[in-house]
Amino acid sequence: MQFKDYYQILGVDRTATADEIKKAFRRMARKYHPDLSREPEAEERMKEVNEAYAVLADAEKRVAYDQLGQGYQPGQDFRPPPDWDSGFEFSTHGFSPGEAAEFSDFFADLFGRVGDRHHGGHGRGAAGPVHGDDHRAKVLLDLEDAFTGPTRQISLRIPQLDSQGHVGVGTRTLSVKIPKGVCEGQMIRLAGQGAPGSGGAPAGDLLLEVHFKPHPRFRTDGRNLHLDLPVTPWEAALGAVVTVDLPPGSLRVRVPEGAQGGRRLRVRGRGIPGEPPGDLLLDIRIVVPPADTPRARELYETMARDLAFDPRQQGEGVSDAR
Repeated sequence: MQFKDYYQILGVDRTATADEIKKAFRRMARKYHPDLSREPEAEERMKEVNEAYAVLADAEKRVAYDQLGQGYQPGQDFRPPPDWDSGFEFSTHGFSPGEAAEFSDFFADLFGRVGDRHHGGHGRGAAGPVHGDDHRAKVLLDLEDAFTGPTRQISLRIPQLDSQGHVGVGTRTLSVKIPKGVCEGQMIRLAGQGAPGSGGAPAGDLLLEVHFKPHPRFRTDGRNLHLDLPVTPWEAALGAVVTVDLPPGSLRVRVPEGAQGGRRLRVRGRGIPGEPPGDLLLDIRIVVPPADTPRARELYETMARDLAFDPRQQGEGVSDAR
């Protein structure tokens, strides 16, 4: 996927004000509108102009795009980093995946899941009090938070416009109680932390979409925890009871006699807490110690001589490398 420079498409500087972006869009629309233009590929160019304006005219999307696109050139190969949009606060007036698909893959990958067309407000356009819109933000938590349910200080980036119409980035920090047992994709609702209402109506809510930071040992699937379990050859062959360190403590797990690499052990109820709790899934990985001492070599030579074991004749054959 290629990086798109929306500022270049509209012919404006990155410091352009909201009014300058609007004027540039109108100028480009007159030039490339398919019903009026004689320019080659006018329809395709107009589509690019609409896409650029959809981002740069929206302060929230513009701030996120500016943070993401630093250092990239037009046409350069581009893949958005995982969780690139975490920590950005968006109001819920974004694009649905279907609407985003009308633009490029670049746009759809970035903004197809940002916000939705649902509003927290009611009676919009009518007289009287109007409930404030909900806002959304993706937040990254430590996996351990799901087990302890701590209170965290979470900072969100929000767009700010100065008196000249230049867009910048502000920050607001909230104290958030993380529910014990929270899992990937779950929403934490903070009442009254969205957009203010009008006419004395209450503010909308802030919805925090939970994602976990990459963990050095565990992977999550819903409430289930996945872990590679290294064992020695003799623990796999003879069976053993080994200690597994978990976020809330440690656990003694029995490795069955004759366990093979890749076998999965399930410990029920020892995943992320909940009703019901998830399971702990352990994938056995046999680790062979090195023959780096005379005694170690002697032991390996004894096994090679006395066991007469050939895994390639035990249904474990390897493919011909020719």
